[in-house]
Amino acid sequence: MSTSIRFKLSFMMFLEFFIWGAWFVTLGTFLIQNLKASQFEIANVFSTQSLGAIIAPFIIGMIADRYFNAERILGILHLIGAFLMFQMYNSSDVAVFYPYVLTYMILYMPTLSLVNSVSFRQLTNPEKQFSSIRVFGTIGWIVAGLTISTLGWDSAEGAAEGALRNTFLMASIASLVLGLFSFVLPKTPPVKVTSDEKPSFASVIGLDAITLLKDRNYLVFFISSILICIPLAFYYQNANPFLVEIGLTNATGKMAIGQVSEAVFLLLLPVLFVRFGFKKTIIIGMLAWVVRYLLFAYGNAGDLSFMLIIGIALHGICYDFFFVSGQIYTDSKAGVKYKSAAQGLITLATYGVGQLIGFWVAGFIGEKYQGLKATDVSAFWQQTWIVPAGIALVVMIIFMILFKNEKVENKTI
Repeated sequence: MSTSIRFKLSFMMFLEFFIWGAWFVTLGTFLIQNLKASQFEIANVFSTQSLGAIIAPFIIGMIADRYFNAERILGILHLIGAFLMFQMYNSSDVAVFYPYVLTYMILYMPTLSLVNSVSFRQLTNPEKQFSSIRVFGTIGWIVAGLTISTLGWDSAEGAAEGALRNTFLMASIASLVLGLFSFVLPKTPPVKVTSDEKPSFASVIGLDAITLLKDRNYLVFFISSILICIPLAFYYQNANPFLVEIGLTNATGKMAIGQVSEAVFLLLLPVLFVRFGFKKTIIIGMLAWVVRYLLFAYGNAGDLSFMLIIGIALHGICYDFFFVSGQIYTDSKAGVKYKSAAQGLITLATYGVGQLIGFWVAGFIGEKYQGLKATDVSAFWQQTWIVPAGIALVVMIIFMILFKNEKVENKTI
């Protein structure tokens, strides 16, 4: 692979995740501080990510994969996204903001697959080369968080003064840059197939792989994957508002520790996966969710701030041990015919259905304990975090009891 192509792919990944990290991490704080949104309204806004994940396969599978170059549709989606982000920057209430964020997420979620498609088509050895390209996405997310904290937009004073609105302007500019840059990316035309090879509607959205659910172990894993995404949604929706409201300095920058942890444990996972096996690896990932939320529940921004930092740093174990291991397990269970469909099905179930439920549960819990916030912010957040800790614990116990240990071949990493 030439240096020019490597730079283009790396810069593409950097911008793709810089854009996401530039506004999504602080979205909850923005909705509370700037738009005075209720807990249910916040849940409604965050649910747009899940709706985008559900709709994304239709856009990619039924349109992009058949008729357009991947790099061109990537550029068009990000140019439209730049406009939508600018409109979000100008929005003054949730009613105006919501249609823009919903449309944006429906268009953004497919770009996550598109950047992978553009990359894989240029790599001669994806297993070895992709991680060195994809890591720039993690760096982009980290840089976005550090930028927000360095500029003080996420501080209590900055958030109160409306500075978080600038995150959407920053994301809009980055989206414009990536939209234009996409047109100089390596050409990635649709793969030509015969009429007999054209995927069915069911295969595009992963339903061909539903036969995997006949396997008892995989059914247990599949249901557990949906359920564990409920506590995951609590983190996405509440982590930044929680850290800002209890007074942790440079909250968004410190949350980037989670992405550093994710990158480190991703490199360690092949060794740990072989050492512990699939079932123990998944259980460790679930246990990390329980511990993380208990640390959030009983930590504070003062003498116990180390508990919050440890909770953030556990992100690598929470995410990699469960989701990446789950992708490996899914790959091992699916035959050659269903490999892509199986990954599509598990993604639809987790980022789509599981997190959609999770965001609404988080909204319900937030509304239930809202009365505490006026008198005791710490008590409000303690009650809020105990709930996902309990859910994660129950899911872990169910998985431990019902999933029978089996050897999983390490094919993906």
